[in-house]
Amino acid sequence: MSLVRQVYNLFFSSQKSFAKRILRTIGFVPANLHIFKLAFTHKSTSDNKSHASTSNERLEFLGDALLSTIVAEYLFKKYPNSNEGFLTKMRSKIVKRKTLNEIADDMGLDVLLLEYNDTRLSDSMKGNALEALVGAIYLEKGYRKTKAIVIRKILMRHLNIHALEDKDDNYKSQLLEWCQKKGRSVDYRLLEKFKFENRDRFKIAVVINGDEVAVAEDFNKKSAEQSASKKAITSLGISQNGIT
Repeated sequence: MSLVRQVYNLFFSSQKSFAKRILRTIGFVPANLHIFKLAFTHKSTSDNKSHASTSNERLEFLGDALLSTIVAEYLFKKYPNSNEGFLTKMRSKIVKRKTLNEIADDMGLDVLLLEYNDTRLSDSMKGNALEALVGAIYLEKGYRKTKAIVIRKILMRHLNIHALEDKDDNYKSQLLEWCQKKGRSVDYRLLEKFKFENRDRFKIAVVINGDEVAVAEDFNKKSAEQSASKKAITSLGISQNGIT
């Protein structure tokens, strides 16, 4: 029955162009196109903004957990002689918002987001859609096949993992390490949460020893903290090795 549905979706459905895009992206035609279309529907576009099942938020939640597990196993097998600290850092680098945004962009998910949403596209929406897509794949295929698709069609095609090995753009972690070496306290203060283009936006300040050092804003709280941390590092003249 699933195969019949897949053939119908690819050749006869009113959504056949969408089905072909999904086929090119992840290598198969879904039987349940609705779930995959939902993966690209941001809550600001949803007909019922108060109902979680009409946007990709729930799929994003599911995909986030799946990605973390799949990436952990992938790294465990890829680096058999590496310690837990290295594996933890590498997993963080891969599943962090910035990396997922870049992977989604390389996959062309931005095109689907632009087509199915009537709001301005942000970088975080790309990574969120990638997580939601992984959640949709899991609901369609189960864990074993989802793991294979994520590794072969996403990680191996769209991620330069070797470039990540020596890369450190976790500005929040760098700033925390510097403050610990200098015996200073660091905190992140939410200055304002406001609506912009029907979406929540966060304004965050980095506070060191009680002094506000830098401020940044973004649609994602963690992204705002990273941006504020980067500004603080520049302002304080901190080099990559933590020496001013």
